[in-house]
Amino acid sequence: MTPEKLSEALLERQLLSPDELGAVIEAQQRMGGPLSKHVMESGYMTEEAFRDFLSSVYGVKAIDLSTIEIEQDVIRLVSEDIATRFHLLPISRQGRTLVVAMCNPDNLFAIDDLKFYTGLEISPVVVPDNEVKEAIDKYYDQAETLASVMEDLDENIEFVDDEEEMLKTQQMEEESESAPVVKLVNSLLADAVTRGASDIHIEPFEKEMRVRYRIDGVLQEMMHPPVRLKRAIISRLKIMAELNIAERRIPQDGRIKLRLGKKTVDMRVSSLPTMFDEKIVMRILDQENLEVNLEKLGFQEEPLANFMEAIHCPYGMVLVTGPTGSGKTTTLYSALTKINTTSVNIITTEDPVEYNLPGINQVQVNDEVGLSFAAALKSILRQDPNIVMVGEIRDLETASIATKAALTGHLVLSTLHTNDAPSSIGRLVDMGIEPFLISSSVQMILAQRLVRRICTRCKEEIKISPDILVDAGIKREEAENLTLYKGAGCPNCNKSGYSGRVGLYEVMVVSPSVREMILDRASTAEIKDKAVAEGMITLRQDALWKMKQGSTTLEEVLRETSQD
Repeated sequence: MTPEKLSEALLERQLLSPDELGAVIEAQQRMGGPLSKHVMESGYMTEEAFRDFLSSVYGVKAIDLSTIEIEQDVIRLVSEDIATRFHLLPISRQGRTLVVAMCNPDNLFAIDDLKFYTGLEISPVVVPDNEVKEAIDKYYDQAETLASVMEDLDENIEFVDDEEEMLKTQQMEEESESAPVVKLVNSLLADAVTRGASDIHIEPFEKEMRVRYRIDGVLQEMMHPPVRLKRAIISRLKIMAELNIAERRIPQDGRIKLRLGKKTVDMRVSSLPTMFDEKIVMRILDQENLEVNLEKLGFQEEPLANFMEAIHCPYGMVLVTGPTGSGKTTTLYSALTKINTTSVNIITTEDPVEYNLPGINQVQVNDEVGLSFAAALKSILRQDPNIVMVGEIRDLETASIATKAALTGHLVLSTLHTNDAPSSIGRLVDMGIEPFLISSSVQMILAQRLVRRICTRCKEEIKISPDILVDAGIKREEAENLTLYKGAGCPNCNKSGYSGRVGLYEVMVVSPSVREMILDRASTAEIKDKAVAEGMITLRQDALWKMKQGSTTLEEVLRETSQD
């Protein structure tokens, strides 16, 4: 069905108003992609309602491809060329009948060609065209799937001793360039990006090699390549990252840039010598996965208003704190995007620069040539900045320069590593910053965590003992009748019950009373009590609120936050 006919049918059946359809068409023209994708993402129709609409238009069953896993034997019945040309996908075989997902089941030419090609009867079902495209990309991986690559590798694994394993540089290069190794590495990288992994861990042990992906903050074991290939795989990755493959005694850092279809992905590569070879960890930096809309990060209304007010101040310091991998960089990038206009000069100093932000001057720290955070910050302040972002305050020198910059008419954004917002005051004091400087410069401190989001496709209600909920911090009368949710596990979430993550935020405004407490060297506990009394929502409180909203589970709340 053409976009024009689709639009006419939606209007004719009064499923969308003219204004709603106009908004959908405008979104499609602005962002590209199939019209059906924008209809389902607009919120005007549920995915289920849109599938029912397609089913009634074509007179065939509509299905959700994300809820099924298609066997490779079925996929092999139709070539990638035919699937792409006719925009279809085989999903199951029942005797002499092949069930095929199509975005246009009225395409009789495609059905006839497919019948001739396979020698089977064709039974079409309808699927939105954007879902067909995603499924084709998933099942017809041009770099070959991990499973098919592993089938091509010799399964007879031989264990060798250390002397036999030592290879000369030339031999390592030759092995790393062999077709099976190249295919395996390419497939591994493509698979990790497709699954939305943030990190890839390549881990060599004495008698095995393990590959794990970090997905939604949790490591998941994916495969065990033949141990005899571990040196070739590691060498291949080091060559791609432009590292010295002959040097195996010291850690090295590099970068790989990949193009997957129309998508360009950067990977930060780190090698670490271990007992049985080098461990490789790759951080995947996918620009498309960067969410820079503050309103979509998961803030509650009042904390978001407080944060927005702080980042729009003409001067002062805004600190974002939390452990590694808690989303601090995303929050800072989102803040910079919000306040980035042609009337202000924004300069950042980062280690490393993770994403390119248009219109913002970004400086890469390089300790080898003496360009530390402190040195970069000194130079930045001579560049007439309005807003400065310091990737991390690590030492007294950086903290001192940042504090003085905040006191002399600059807005300074930076990060710290502390457990909660009030602890940041004590951390700065421990670094050697005087309390009067802290109370005068710091406008707001935000602490954050990331918890896994319940998969919306397999979400189901559960009941939890009120006693457990009370222990977690919920009032008894509320716990008695509270309905919570979990993910049952489906192909969409790899059976985990979770898909994506949502942020937890603790926003502490440095009010006049808190400033007085800082000057008086009050304890972290006292400052926290005062902030809570003035309305600060703690990490645990925000986590419980998101649990009650159905965004996450009690297990995630207890895993990422402590009792207030």
